[in-house]
Amino acid sequence: MDELTQRYLDYLIIEKGLSGNSMASYSADLVQYITFLEKNSIYNLNNVDSAVILAWLIDLSKKGLSAKSRARHLITIRGLYKFLIAEKKITKSPVKNVDIPKIGLALPKIMTVQEVTILLDAPDIRKPRGMRNSAMMEIMYGAGLRVSELIVLRLQDINLDANFVRVMGKGSKERIIPIGSPARAATQKWIKKGRPFLLNKISSPYLFIARAGKPMTRQSFWKIIKKYALFTNISKNITPHTLRHSFATHLLEGGADLRSVQTMLGHSDISTTQIYTHISREYLTKMHQKYHPRNLLNV
Repeated sequence: MDELTQRYLDYLIIEKGLSGNSMASYSADLVQYITFLEKNSIYNLNNVDSAVILAWLIDLSKKGLSAKSRARHLITIRGLYKFLIAEKKITKSPVKNVDIPKIGLALPKIMTVQEVTILLDAPDIRKPRGMRNSAMMEIMYGAGLRVSELIVLRLQDINLDANFVRVMGKGSKERIIPIGSPARAATQKWIKKGRPFLLNKISSPYLFIARAGKPMTRQSFWKIIKKYALFTNISKNITPHTLRHSFATHLLEGGADLRSVQTMLGHSDISTTQIYTHISREYLTKMHQKYHPRNLLNV
């Protein structure tokens, strides 16, 4: 079984071009699945039927995994069996008739425009690290990047003359995203003044650097966001991804079309982007209730 699952992982890397983060998730899911089978004395993937799959999902639930996590695990295993059938290693998929656990609509947390403004104004841009942190947050909100995309940006990926940033997203798909003047100004200041000071004559290809010219880690950037949220007394539980969610929602609230937002976010399926329309509808409802003249009447 280990050999077959490894071939599947190789296929995802070579044929599908999955990123390192995605591969780590797939690998962890497969390890848990194979471990469950072996604990139940199943050592051949051909010996798995729908009952075993259901027992495995129940086991995941008992371990405290949410419906969303269980759904992800099942999607991973579906992909495995689909690959093995194509490779003629097995004859049928035991997952075919097993429904994905109902997740429900999990709306991402967002910030108001005012909260974003307060957060982005928090760094002390008189200091090199403040310049870096300001530029990172401005780029993340200005272009709607994933944190994994932000921290690996290289100097060559940003064009301050044409006001765009080039990003290598999930599945090694490249996209070009425009940035506004605040992000441009903050990044320009960081490159000219802050970055050379922190590099201290060390060479690095990365746009945003930490110690010794190394790229910022996701954990470090998360701590930076938390620090500024605490400093500005923003009570919401803010993460780096909150800026990406806010970017998408604020664009839609401002009148941007869904396809354009999908392209900028790098979503392969528009259904992923559509979740932000639910947030926008809530916003529009509130605005209607607050400002429509008929709602203002004391009836």
